[in-house]
Parts: sequence; C-alpha cells; structure tokens
Amino acid sequence: MTRAFLVLGGTGDLTGRLLLPGLAELVDAGIVAEPLEVLALSQENWSDDEYRAWARERLAEHAAHVPEASRERLVAGLGYRHGDVTVAADLRAGIERTGGIPVIYLALPNTVFLPALEALTEAGVPEGAVVAVEKPFGRNLADARALNAVLHRLVPEERVFRTDHFLAMQTVLNILGLRFANRMFEPVWNAQHVERVDIVFDETLGLEGRAGYYDTAGALKDMLQNHLLQMLAVVAMEPPAALDARSLAARKADVLRAVRSPEDMGRDTVRARYTAGRVGDRELPDYTAEDGVEPDRGTETYAEYTVGIDNWRWAGVPFRLRSGKALGADRHEIVLRFRPVPHLAFEQGTAAGGQVEPDVLRLRLDPDGIGLELNLNGAGDPFELERRSLEVELPPARLSAYGLLLHELLAGEAALSISDVEAEQSWRIVEPILAAWAADEVPLLEYPAGSEGPARG
Repeated sequence: MTRAFLVLGGTGDLTGRLLLPGLAELVDAGIVAEPLEVLALSQENWSDDEYRAWARERLAEHAAHVPEASRERLVAGLGYRHGDVTVAADLRAGIERTGGIPVIYLALPNTVFLPALEALTEAGVPEGAVVAVEKPFGRNLADARALNAVLHRLVPEERVFRTDHFLAMQTVLNILGLRFANRMFEPVWNAQHVERVDIVFDETLGLEGRAGYYDTAGALKDMLQNHLLQMLAVVAMEPPAALDARSLAARKADVLRAVRSPEDMGRDTVRARYTAGRVGDRELPDYTAEDGVEPDRGTETYAEYTVGIDNWRWAGVPFRLRSGKALGADRHEIVLRFRPVPHLAFEQGTAAGGQVEPDVLRLRLDPDGIGLELNLNGAGDPFELERRSLEVELPPARLSAYGLLLHELLAGEAALSISDVEAEQSWRIVEPILAAWAADEVPLLEYPAGSEGPARG
C-alpha cells in the first residue's frame, strides 16, 4: 500500500472536510501502516506545526466520530510545503520531499486542473505514481478531452483515479450484490419487466455558503452530469466478468455510450431555482438574494431530465434523473417501477378501494436501505389486495464513502474510479441540455423553498 500522499490544495475545504477525515478513518481502522506520510502543498506561508494545528481543528469539526487518539496519529504524519500548484519547480520539490512513490491528489478548483496537470508533466512524477482528480472532470466535453490528453501524457490511464464519492456509497455498491449475487433479480432487470427508473437526490439544504462554486455550476453540472449518471451506469450496466477496475469501467462505459440525450428539451428537461420559503425550522431567502449569487446568471438549483438507453436491455425504458436544493424533504433513492402483471384476476382491486399498483423496488441512500413494495392478499378479504412494503435498513458501513475511496486509492485499486471514456461520455450526454438552457429554449421555473419543487403545466 502506498504510504506517501501529496495533496495539492492541502488547505482547502475539500481537504479539511473530506480527505483528512477519510484518512483518519483508515488510521483508526488499522488499514494503513503508520505513520501515513501526508504532505500538503498550498499557497499559505505556514510551517508544519501551523498546518498540523489547522488540520487538528478541521478533524475535530468533521471527524468527531474518529477517536482523538487516531486523529492525533494522523496529524503526527502531516507535513506542509508552501508552493504554487501551477509551478513545476514547487511541485517537483513537493514530490521529492515525500521520499516515496506518491499518490498525488488534486484537491483543487476545477479551473486549476489543467495548469496544475501541465506543471506536473513538466515536473515529472515517479514511476508508479497515481494521480487523483476530483469531480467535476472538466467544464465541457472539449475540456474533459484536453484534461484526459494531459493526464495520459503524465501517467497511464490505469494510474489515474477520477473520484466520485457516490460510487463508494453503500447502497450504490449494494446494487452489484443485489443484481449479480441473487438469481431472482437479474432475470427481471430489463425493459420487458421494468417500466421506468427514477434516480433522485433531493436536498433540504440550500446554498450553505457555496455560491463561489455553485453559482457557476448549478444543479445540472453539480449533480446530474456526474453523480447521478454514474448511478445510472451502475443500475443499467451488463453483468461484468469480474468486479475489477477494467471490467466495471468497460460495462459502465457501454451504458453511457448508449444513453440518448433528451429529444424534446421542453418536455424532457426541467430547470428551476428556489425562491424564499421555509424548510423545516429554517427560513431561506430567495436564491438570488444569497451572498455571492449573480441573479442574471440564471443558475438553476433544480435540474431534471429524462433519457433513454439505446440497447437491447433497456430500449423504451425512461430513466429520469433529478436533483434539487431547498426542497421540503430529503429524498435520496433509486426507484425501479415494474410493469403491471399481464392479467389481474383480483377484480375487486385493493382493500382500500384503489387501483392495484405495480411492484416498486427502492434503493435508498443516507440512510441506506432497501424497500420492496408488493401486493399481497388482504387480511380481511383474501380476494382483495393490500399494499405491503418489505423494508430493510442497512447497518452503517465501517468507512465513509471518502474513507473507502481513499482506501482504494492508497491500495492502488481503481474499481471505484471513473474511466476516461465515462468522463467524456457524461459530458456528451448533457451538453445538448446545457446548450438548450443557455439559449432559453427551456424556461427557468421557480419553486418556494420547502416545497416539492417546480410545478409543471
């Protein structure tokens, strides 16, 4: 397992909120050999001790679930170097200080990826080094291709780790076990039996001070271009020969190549942003009144689109992806709605007098769980049906999603990484939507904070 970890942008929010807590989990679980050497490189003119003090504060805030003794063991191995991530000499000095074959993690804003990678290419990296890049991978298809070209000059594709923490979520990983380790599901996992698939990530959170990033990205780029398309790929892919990086990447890429962008943008896509309202016990202002927001930019806080997959398994099945902020309830789930039975002998319908609904499988994220909604014989009249839901709540995973990603990264495994083809295909899918929205072919709707989202006529 690699022990040298070089973080470019080591004083940023991503490092303090996710990377350091994830590494602390690995130390606490005894997964990494101690001491784990972590060198942060950033523009603050700090000493090692000043950086350790900063890291200690971040860990106390974001890794309170990790015992203090384990956090301190991580802090003891932290080092810091002042430098510019776009200057080859500074990067070369950082790499030399690690003294080993490093994992180089770009915990940087998206706009800095390309100059940082070009500087790394000039600096040179040790044989066997791994380069990790955060999402969003590029700002458009051309940008993603340019980043891939620079990365491939720097290290082989198998030494690139494009992170998406949704792939490490317990329920997303459980799709693999549910489908490929249970004979009862895979035979009905196709267009013959599945009517539609919804992939939903609704949040009650508002902007939460992230205008600097979010107002230039919006819900489509922040969630639907990457996270939710990755979930679609896992749900819809063909069975892999093995659960290794190459097999999983190939099967996911096949799905994304087959995804057809929305044909009717006005019908198949929705964009909206929240206005003032109440979410739980919080009063939220209009999105355009949030600090750092430029109202004329027209950034959406709710995005939805429906696509088809042009292959044998899924032809004709709509896949709807949606995500929004400041909604009335958190809803994080993948929903497979099955087709009705070909003939229903229960003429009376349900015990409540309603129509018989088809079976529904819900895969829930945060908290993780699985629900299967079925029709069963009624308790009062056996010739009437009652709707029942079989529920299981999954126990918490030992590691957080970032902890698991970092474990894979340090171990040199790339099964949870996004391939170059996937990164480019994801942009290929959403670019027509972005173009239609930029041209105002789809109206920017509004919805009150705390509501169910935009009303559609």
